[in-house]
Amino acid sequence: MLAVAAALAEHTTVIRDAGELRVKESDRIAMMAAGLSACGVAVEEEPEGLIVAGTARANHAVKGGGLVHTHGDHRIAMSCLILGLGAEEPVSVDEPGMIATSFPGFGGLMTGLGADIGPG
Repeated sequence: MLAVAAALAEHTTVIRDAGELRVKESDRIAMMAAGLSACGVAVEEEPEGLIVAGTARANHAVKGGGLVHTHGDHRIAMSCLILGLGAEEPVSVDEPGMIATSFPGFGGLMTGLGADIGPG
């Protein structure tokens, strides 16, 4: 979620000392970098973090439109769908159904915020 906030921020954000995210259930640094990039966010992957160029500069927003490959990680799926709330085009994830395992009310919450959550 921090990487999503960084993408929607005004300036560049550097996330450091987060190497443990590479050895959790998945390599969350690589997957967030790929997900942000698929949505048009300039991001640079570091060995232990990310450098994310914020998009909230004048007349510049997250493009969106990407399909994010989550590799079964519901945290990546939820983060990227939240990114879609601030994107010009819809953001899709490849495995939305797994979100219900950890957060059954996520779809309803997102719909309440204005998202159009499709089947999954």
